[in-house]
Amino acid sequence: MKLFISFFFFVFFSFNLKAQIGGENVYEFLNLATSSRQVALGGEVLTLLDDVNQPIWNPSTINSNLDNQLSVNYSSYLAGINIGSVSYAREISKRFGTIQSNISYLNYGTFIEADEQGNETGTFNASDIAVSIGYSYNIPYTNFFLGANIKFINSNISNFSSFGIASDFGILYYSAYKPFSVTLVVRNLGTQIKSFNGQNERLPFSVALGGSYQLEYVPLKWYGTITNLQQWNISVENPSNQTTDLEGNVTNENIGFLDNALRHFVIGAELFPESLINLRVGYNFRRAAELKLQNVRTFSGISIGFGIKMNRFKFNYAYSKYHSAANASTFSLEIDLNSDRR
Repeated sequence: MKLFISFFFFVFFSFNLKAQIGGENVYEFLNLATSSRQVALGGEVLTLLDDVNQPIWNPSTINSNLDNQLSVNYSSYLAGINIGSVSYAREISKRFGTIQSNISYLNYGTFIEADEQGNETGTFNASDIAVSIGYSYNIPYTNFFLGANIKFINSNISNFSSFGIASDFGILYYSAYKPFSVTLVVRNLGTQIKSFNGQNERLPFSVALGGSYQLEYVPLKWYGTITNLQQWNISVENPSNQTTDLEGNVTNENIGFLDNALRHFVIGAELFPESLINLRVGYNFRRAAELKLQNVRTFSGISIGFGIKMNRFKFNYAYSKYHSAANASTFSLEIDLNSDRR
């Protein structure tokens, strides 16, 4: 166990952080939320301690309460893309603790294949899949938890394929006697083992700080995440915000300090978090800024959802708005496989 802790801190504090933003790396699907609860709360929540899906975002949340919990998730994503995942956790022993495993996939569907002259030659498919296993350790006599997982990644585009390996590391502060929890997570630290064309690409590495707070007299729990701490400027100009004067001169969007700062934030709230029925809402500032349209209220960045618990089963649903012409629904079914729990 000492070796685990030493390795965790070596990687956590000594790794040479490289600035990266979305759309510039391979295996970007690793940053897509697949569970309804996660999606409804904004897509990047890090402190869901009672959700078997959470460890793929933050392995330090693995705990014995997740023992024998199974979750199946599915989303009919944008443009006919299908996303899904299966998560399961098992307590090996009281002394060793619990491990969590996950399989996530993304199916891009079927595309028309053509040669250099534009002549159609058939069709091809594209898909991504990642298999992960994680473990968390409670530092003795403290409220700190260290977690790590390892992910094996495969991506296929027609006859081309790529394989990679990545890890996530997290440190969590949590006490059952306090209304808040705080965590710091390093995600997608790894490399390609086999690239598509012989040239290795970067993985979507990111560092995030997250927290949650349970109000004392109101059944409401707040969640907040500061994303992409490894890079300050994550802003991308929105083409719809360009302006053109009478002479045809184009002026691009001017993204200021505050606008860029807000793009690092994701917030969410859960009403009646401990009840049989709960409601959720989230807001992703970056998504809202990058997908908005001039003079049109698109509601991009907003997500809502609910959960219903029935004995050993819990059904979760999330609706997320990306654009005035695009939205997605995510469905999750959680099953408690313990025969002695209701």
